[in-house]
Formats: sequence, C-alpha cells, structure tokens
Amino acid sequence: MPKFAKADTQAHNAIKTLTKANRIRSLGTIRNYEQALKTVASWAKDIGINGIQAMTIEQARHYLEYRSELVRQQSVDMERQAIQAMMQVNGTLQPNEKLYRVSSKLDEIKRARAYTAEQAQFVAKHQSQRHQLATHLAYAAGLRAHELLTLAKSSERAPDKRETIESKWQGRQGELYTVQGKGGLIRHVLIPRHLAQQLEARRLSQPITVVDRKINYLQRYDIAGGKKWSDSFQKASKRALLFSTGAHGLRHSYAQERMVELKTLGLKYETALKTVSIEMGHFRAEITEVYL
Repeated sequence: MPKFAKADTQAHNAIKTLTKANRIRSLGTIRNYEQALKTVASWAKDIGINGIQAMTIEQARHYLEYRSELVRQQSVDMERQAIQAMMQVNGTLQPNEKLYRVSSKLDEIKRARAYTAEQAQFVAKHQSQRHQLATHLAYAAGLRAHELLTLAKSSERAPDKRETIESKWQGRQGELYTVQGKGGLIRHVLIPRHLAQQLEARRLSQPITVVDRKINYLQRYDIAGGKKWSDSFQKASKRALLFSTGAHGLRHSYAQERMVELKTLGLKYETALKTVSIEMGHFRAEITEVYL
C-alpha cells in the first residue's frame, strides 16, 4: 500500500512553495488556497494519486467536475485557481497556461425535479432514436449526461475498487456495464436486459473518440450523450410536457424510485440511502439526499 502524506501537510507544503515563488502574498488568499488544496489532497488520496503535486491536468479537471456537484461557482473557481497556481509553479502547466473553467452544477441539481416513468417515456417519444435510447438508459440506470458516452460492458473494463454494500441493486435485474463518472471514477451500472439488447445492437465496429465539454471520451455505442443529449432532452421535455427540469431530473427519478423500492423491501432509511449513493457513484451519502 503506498503511503500518502496527510492532506494538511501536502497543502501546507504547496503553499510554502507558492509563497516562496511570490505567487501569493495576501494572507486571505493563502488561507483560501491552503483550505482548497487540503480538499484536493483528500480527494487525491481517495482515488490513489500519490500527492497533489503528482496530479495531471486531466485529473485536475476530473476533480473540478466532481466538486461541481457539491459546491457553488465561487468555491469551484477558488479551488481551480489554487490548483492552477500550484501547477504553474511545479511545471505541470506553463506559466500563463490556465485550467479549464468548470461550471458548478449545484444550483441545477437543486432546481431539478424527478420525472415520473410516464413523463420520461413521453419525452423520449419526442426525440430521435439515438436520443430516445439515451433517455431510457439515463432513466433506468441514473446516468449523468456524459456517462452515456462512456458505457462499456463489465467484461471490457473493470470498475475502480470502492466501498460496496450487499443491498446494491437489490430488487432489480439486468446486465452489468461500467461508466466513467465524476472525478474519473469507473463504476458498475445495471442496465435492464431489454435496454442492454438495444444498446448492443448499436455497438460500433471500433470505439471512437468523442469530445464533450472539452473532455475526450472513448465511445463504444452509437447513442447520444453529453451536452447534445442534455439539450435534446430539455427541448423534447418542453415540447412534450410544456416544461423541463433538465436531464438531471432523470437522476432525481432514479434516486427517489430506488429509495422507495429499497424501503419497500425492508431496508432502513440509512441503508437504503447508502445503497443508492453507491449505485449513483456519489462519494458520500449526503450528496444523494439532495436528489430526494
């Protein structure tokens, strides 16, 4: 097992380097950057990065995407600036090179509301075939927009080792796939068999690289995903239902329906919540509560 320096120590050492390089002088900025880098260091340890100084640009983007569901824009920007300054000094970035600015999704998540099964089906009928299948998959497995682009059979790509629970997918049946979620985490998802058959019918002869919000993904299936699917869903929802709570509303649907299912099967609230959190690829159960 690799040994990792404590998050406080990593952040403090990075701040000393930044201060010595005259990159920060304000005491307020020093405090803010140090706190931000502590949070980064804790995440880096969770996914096996040997110290924040070893982070790549891609890993920094994954981190900011992960944080975008938890904190508001001001905090995302502060953490981006702290990582950016550290990387400019240690040579990961050029002196004037900047990290991609990630937008906070927290307000969108809090505004979104769950779609019923009937509403989701009706919206899908107002989309093209490629977008329809993506909508059905997102609803059935609680997928994020970009995760649709990363679907792979579990035999093709193993998930990352993370905490699990016996009640995972209790009461549901289907085929195991993996997706790349927030923070770069590879996790299992369960696709109902009839949708898995439709998905396999659209398997590409060779994987292709697609770009969504300036991130490259290896796509194995001819289905929609990412921003294009999200925009399509929003427009279709307005046509079909005269309102839209955004594609993230399907994640709310999954969370709420699974909680009802699991409690009906006799699980206590805390166990059901932890189960849904793991299924949805959240790092902490309290994140899932936002969806409830």
